[in-house]
Parts: sequence; structure tokens; C-alpha cells
Amino acid sequence: MSETGDPTEPWTYTLSIPNDPRAVTIARRTLRLTLALHGLPQLTEAAELVATELVTNAVRHTKGPATLALRWSAPILRIAVWDNDPRPPTPAPPLAAAAPIPTPTTGRGLALVEECTDNWGWYAPGSQLKPSVGKFVWCELTQVA
Repeated sequence: MSETGDPTEPWTYTLSIPNDPRAVTIARRTLRLTLALHGLPQLTEAAELVATELVTNAVRHTKGPATLALRWSAPILRIAVWDNDPRPPTPAPPLAAAAPIPTPTTGRGLALVEECTDNWGWYAPGSQLKPSVGKFVWCELTQVA
């Protein structure tokens, strides 16, 4: 692949993440490099922000490994983070209703994801017939032409 990829070609990328706070930085840098190599620098700032929130949540709130998955299909970049905890993500209440007030170590990560992306959600990869471990929390960013 050339240094600037064809932004119309679909691609996927996954990164396994250990349960280690240092992995958040590695995931962020990997995402930045991947978007640069695929010619999508305009999505980098927002993608880094939301991926950092999702990976941080996975590392902070679960005990096992996680996976960062990126999928590009023009004009949408989907960022998903898998972790081994099947519980749904819990967005913080709106600021007006929040008690206690967030501190520098707790926050509004999912509210930030919701605000900065075009769409977001979560799903368990299994079904009632074939349960699976964990969940995916995902979000989408749309490239503006």
C-alpha cells in the first residue's frame, strides 16, 4: 500500500489490547497511523477522541483483554471496542441531573462519544441460542465531502 491509501477502498483493522492503562496510548497512536496511511486525516481528531474513550472504558471497567476494531466503508468509519464484560455500557446522567459531579478520573465518556459521532450503540456478539462473552461498543463517523 502506498503512504496515502485510496480512501474509497473498504478496509478493516483490529488491534488486541491487554488490560493495561498503557494500551490506551498504543491504541490511539495505532488509530492515528492507520487513518493517515489510508488517506483519512480529516477523521483523525474525532476518531482518536472517541476511540480513547471506548478503550479507556474497556480497560478501566473490565478485567480482561479488549479489541479495537476499525472498519472503513466510504464515507463511514466504524470504531468498535470489544471487552469481556457482557453488561451494557451505562451513560452518565445529563450534567443537570448528575450527582455526584464528575471528577477528573470519572467522566462523561459515552456522552462525549454520543456528541462527537453520527451514531453509536452496543451489542452482545452472541444470541440467546449461542451466548457469547462480552460486548461491542461502537460508533460511526461520517467523512464530509
